[in-house]
Amino acid sequence: MAERKVLSKYYPPDFDPSAIEGSSKRSRKDGKSSKLSPVRLMTPYSMKCTHCGEYIPKGRKFNARKETLDERYLSIPIFRFYIRCTRCSGEITFRTDPKNNDYKCERGAKRNFAVWRDDEDEKYNDETEAQTLNRLEKEHGAKEEQLERDKMAALEDKMLDSKREMQIADALDEIRTRNARIERTEARGDEAAVATVQEKIDEEALRAAREEAEDRENLRQEFRRKKAEAMAAKAEQEFREAEAAMARKSELGGYWAKFSRPKKDKDASLAKK
Repeated sequence: MAERKVLSKYYPPDFDPSAIEGSSKRSRKDGKSSKLSPVRLMTPYSMKCTHCGEYIPKGRKFNARKETLDERYLSIPIFRFYIRCTRCSGEITFRTDPKNNDYKCERGAKRNFAVWRDDEDEKYNDETEAQTLNRLEKEHGAKEEQLERDKMAALEDKMLDSKREMQIADALDEIRTRNARIERTEARGDEAAVATVQEKIDEEALRAAREEAEDRENLRQEFRRKKAEAMAAKAEQEFREAEAAMARKSELGGYWAKFSRPKKDKDASLAKK
């Protein structure tokens, strides 16, 4: 049971740990330390295996081997990683890219398209350090020139603001002068101002009274016109009714004349007697 739980092991008296192959102590002693070391990592980007077409998503865990390269970028070490495809066990290698703060796929796989990646960054992958420094100097010079232009534009804006403030100050002075003149005029002629105001009030009252009288006269004339029209309409209606009555009477008189007897002549009757 103890052996099964690996709680204790038996070491013979003649056991020599340095005789074991691949011993780390022996390797360090011989000065032939291996450059490959096993690490546990996740894929930094999604890729497609060129051997079988398997898609490997970003963040999938692998047991990889890490190799430290002799080449450096600005004293930053560069590492190469070896992994195997989960479908065909094909070897895939990629390395760190400290220049672009990214990873570069070397062989065994192809990097999938990413929307956030800038295609312009790939233009500078093959640049040397001198070319990179020259390009950065040019970009810095362009930024400085743009900053100078911005300073000139800011100065022009400041001059325009000061000019606008001077115009506003002149307008305020003019308003103050006019108000002071009005105050002096009012102080000198308060009675005249009161008389002028009273005259204006009287004129407005007179105009209002005149307008009210005109409105009353117009209403009176309108009432008379309406009354005359009503009387004329009534008289015309009465006249028509009278004509209709006379026409009916004449018609009735002709009708009863058929049945009336002729009157006797009084003179003729007296002569016979």
